[in-house]
Amino acid sequence: MSDNINENTNNNSKTDHGVAGKQEFDQLIAGHDYDGIQEFDNPLPMWWLWTFLGAIIFSFIYYIHYELKIGPTSDQELAAEMQAIEKIKSMAESNAPKVDLNTMIKDEGKIAEGKLVFGAKCAACHGDKGQGLVGPNLTDKAWLHGSTIESIYKTIAKGVLEKGMPPWEGVLKDTELQNVALFVHSIKGTNVTGGKAAEGVESP
Repeated sequence: MSDNINENTNNNSKTDHGVAGKQEFDQLIAGHDYDGIQEFDNPLPMWWLWTFLGAIIFSFIYYIHYELKIGPTSDQELAAEMQAIEKIKSMAESNAPKVDLNTMIKDEGKIAEGKLVFGAKCAACHGDKGQGLVGPNLTDKAWLHGSTIESIYKTIAKGVLEKGMPPWEGVLKDTELQNVALFVHSIKGTNVTGGKAAEGVESP
């Protein structure tokens, strides 16, 4: 019997010592004890505190920069970047070798190469012979965006987004663009059988 009492006393002292030892590290919040659940006031991890502090500093700088108009707005930054892109494009175009497509309109080799590219990239909308499907007939004499070799090249390169034609500049190589333009120019006025009804203004 005395052994049991001594054992219980030892267990109680161990338990009290364990709680006391834990409380040395955890600071209890007075009055925050609910159904035996105690709330402690422990410090937050340093990484969390530094992250929180960094967020406060960032938001302060952001507010000064954008809300107080000290720095450029997002729209102004975008406009500046677009201007820089356009400047680079203009410089690239000005430095590109000038090609006179009129000197190539009888070049059968380039026309044949252009036909291959046309069949792979353009036939889905204009037909395999240029007779027109979703896109207009390219074999008649009516043209929507000009029938000169320069106009044809520009239409292919820049596209006609409002009509659903994407720009091929940057997708095709410069030589491929030139060859496709030469091929399209070569089939002008051939009026293949089963072609789509004419659209646009008739040109020589």
